[in-house]
Amino acid sequence: MSRKKVIVIGGGIVGLSTAYFLLKEGHEVSLIDKDKLDSGASHVNAGYLTPSHIVPLAAPGMISKGIRWMFNASSPFYIKPRLDRDLIRWGIKFMKACTPEHVQGSMKSLLDINLLSKKLYLEMQQSEELDFHLETKGLLMAYKTAHAEKEEAEVVSWAKDLGMQVKQFSREEILKMQPKAPMDIAGAYWYESDAHSTPELFMRNLKKYLTDNGVRFFLEEEVVSFHKKGKYIHSVQTSQASYLADEFVIATGAWSENVLKELGIRLSVQAGKGYRINTTEQTGISLPAILLEAKVAVTPMEGFTRFGGTMEISGINKRINTKRVAAIAKAAHDYYPELRISKASINEVRSGLRPLSPDGLPFIGRHSAVDNLVLATGHSMMGWSLGPATGKLVSELISNQSQSMNLKPFAPERS
Repeated sequence: MSRKKVIVIGGGIVGLSTAYFLLKEGHEVSLIDKDKLDSGASHVNAGYLTPSHIVPLAAPGMISKGIRWMFNASSPFYIKPRLDRDLIRWGIKFMKACTPEHVQGSMKSLLDINLLSKKLYLEMQQSEELDFHLETKGLLMAYKTAHAEKEEAEVVSWAKDLGMQVKQFSREEILKMQPKAPMDIAGAYWYESDAHSTPELFMRNLKKYLTDNGVRFFLEEEVVSFHKKGKYIHSVQTSQASYLADEFVIATGAWSENVLKELGIRLSVQAGKGYRINTTEQTGISLPAILLEAKVAVTPMEGFTRFGGTMEISGINKRINTKRVAAIAKAAHDYYPELRISKASINEVRSGLRPLSPDGLPFIGRHSAVDNLVLATGHSMMGWSLGPATGKLVSELISNQSQSMNLKPFAPERS
């Protein structure tokens, strides 16, 4: 294998993971990002490693739910109506993907890439090159109603068919498992396969490791254009300088669609805004959980508890919708009656933009328009979980190695 100069554009979990595995293969790596690498979706997510998430966002029922929720400002899923050509094109593709056939055809691929990523996270932890928080306590899918129980039971049935271990617990059994945080629920399904982490800690230490081992970072530099001859990129022009490389990786998350337009590539990616509230108060919560009816994620992290949720498709912006934030705080109290999130914690809310592909599967691979370009984006709600796997797969492509798994389901030019 020849050593290549590789530029990774985008410094979220996917970009940093890609830089890590390229470095391991002996490549000369540089990373460009328009920010300081201290904010965004990779810093505010739930920190889950989610083999349990075998159902893509584009699934039957999402259209009717989306229409119903559009008229409720505090709903879990919201699309802001607007005349935007890219949004309309994405919406048409999303509707076409919301079929039982798509769900059944996607589950095994999503499980495989999640399991690969979990394996890589654990190997990174065991290598002791990186000091980060990662616990394998599984994930609770907690429900209050028979309707939510029935909906999740269908997913559980599919998961078991794929060989996953899932158990159902009563409210009383959950209380024994987590006695310091009583839950007002009817019960919960527990996916043994899942794990959780503290994103900021991992991101900070991974960046330090990369810096210490020779990866060059060019931060607060926005990509302006690419210098291309035929189907080959020679360099990328940022707001500060021009950089040459042999290979380029686009890991720009929610900004990918606009970045790729500079190369004449049309990739449909919409920004899905989510919010997180951190509380350093003692919550007694020791088990990560998704509160099914509210669509809120709860994670006990290193030194604090995180509550996160909502999917707001309203374009690329940092605006905070206070009604949606209040809905997350309310859900926390509804499911954990003894818990009160302080106003101070709520006022420190942060948002991040997830890159949503129309069919809920990431885009990983080369594009026929450019010979020396690899795409690594569109991970929807699983960016954190799939970061290391994506980085590994991209590194294998650039190093001309055999792939750890079949990339066809994630092909950027899939129909």
